[in-house]
Order: sequence, then structure tokens, then C-alpha cells
Amino acid sequence: MSGFSASWLALREGADHRSRNGTLARRLAGRFIDTPTLRIVDLGSGTGSNLRATAPHLGPNQEWTLVDYDPALLEEAAKALTLWADEAKAIGDGLVLVKDGRNIGVTFRVTDLNRDLDAVLEKQPDLVTASALFDLISTSWMARFAKAVAASGASFYTVLTYDGRDEFVPPHPLDHAVIAAFATHQTRDKGFGPAAGPQAASALADAFRNANYAVETGDSPWVLDDADESLVLELLGGIANAVGETGLVPAEGLKEWLAFRKAAAPKAGARLVTGHTDILAFRP
Repeated sequence: MSGFSASWLALREGADHRSRNGTLARRLAGRFIDTPTLRIVDLGSGTGSNLRATAPHLGPNQEWTLVDYDPALLEEAAKALTLWADEAKAIGDGLVLVKDGRNIGVTFRVTDLNRDLDAVLEKQPDLVTASALFDLISTSWMARFAKAVAASGASFYTVLTYDGRDEFVPPHPLDHAVIAAFATHQTRDKGFGPAAGPQAASALADAFRNANYAVETGDSPWVLDDADESLVLELLGGIANAVGETGLVPAEGLKEWLAFRKAAAPKAGARLVTGHTDILAFRP
């Protein structure tokens, strides 16, 4: 899996949290309203952003296992969660947190999901969750993953899966070519086979339907404007680098497009919309 820096994850966290689909989050809460202690596995957890956004929708007693390939990100997660909580105590390699009256136990697990997916789910969690992960994953791995979740009996909730819907305001003549080239780059192998990229949300929903789960989806687009300038500039740089690697947009044209976009970013009325889909899947 291609790594992400803690600074990038921190930069995008505010946009991630506000963009989640509220209806689906409420549906998730309703599924577990009577569960005394909820056991949750968070895949590709990074610095714990998904826990911070999801835990307030769940019950008073939660046990989270944060799973990531990068031990440095899990170390950052422990620090960030300690600062986020009202109370925090280290117990062994884990944490016991109190936040808004909720008791939240957290354990950290460094894992290669290609090799150890079944082991991650062996304790039969109530919920498997992730954020901004599955557009990096192949459709064949998704099918395997859905079957593994079904075998564990867990429900599934993922947010912010990129779905290929991009919009830039003001427009530029190269927008369409850049978006198409970026979509092509998104399908490169990120460690789990050829990535689904913009098709990830629909492929993942189909994988869970094929595993006999009921599936609900909801839009969760990033809508970024001049107030999000730092995030937009970082995002534009990442898009341009990815597009440049494809060779599908002439270098001089791409350079001019990036300069135009960066100049527009701090101006009132500028907007960047990146489409995402949230998914909730559970046994009927």
C-alpha cells in the first residue's frame, strides 16, 4: 500500500469530517443502539481520524482496533487520540479513553492486509470500518474482503471512497483532460492489484451485495473553497504530479493548468468538488 504522511492526513481531516454523509451515519448509529459494548476494526486507520469522526455516533462502550501497515502512523494515532480525549490512560500498548461520556478502548495493530486479513477479523468484530481506502484497492481484493467480513458476521461502514466526480470552478480548457488522466493514474497498482480508482464505490457495493448483504450508499463530496486554500493547493499538486506520470497531458499545458488553479485557489468563488461515496452494509 502506498503510504500517506501524518501531515497530509491532518490537513484533510476537517474536510473529511464535515463531508461525511449524515443520513448514513445516523443509520449506522441506529444499527447498534442496543449493543452494550461495540467491537470495531478500523482498516487503514492512519492517525485515527475515522475513530474521532465515528465514535460520537456510537454507544457508550466501544472497543476499537486500529489497523495500519505503517507503525509511525499508529504512533501518531496514539498521540492524536490522547489529545482528543477528555481523559486518556495508556494500558500496555493500548489506550483507554473517555470522550463525551463514552468509554473507548483502543488497541493498535501493524498488519499487512494482503497477508493477514483473516487474522484481523478472527475475533468477530461487530463492525468493520475504513475511510478513504477502497479506491486504492483492486476489485478482486474487494470480493475477497467482502467474503471475509461476511464470514466474521460483522457489519461494514466505509466513508469517503473516491468516485471520480470532479469539478473545478472557474473552468479551464484542460480540466477534462486532467481529470481523465488522473482517473487513469488512480487505477495503478497500490499494493493490492490494479486499483479500482473511480469505480471503487460501485464495485465495493456490488461485492457486499454478492456476499448477501443489504447495502446503502450516500454522497459525501469534498466541496472545497477559498477557506480550504492549504488543502486545495496540496491536492492540486498531488493531482498534477499524478497526471504528469501518465504522460497523457502535455507538460507545458499541465504546468499552465496548475498555475491557473493555484492562482484561483485563494479567490472568492473558487471551488473544487471531489466526489466521494459512503457505504453501509449489513446482513438483512
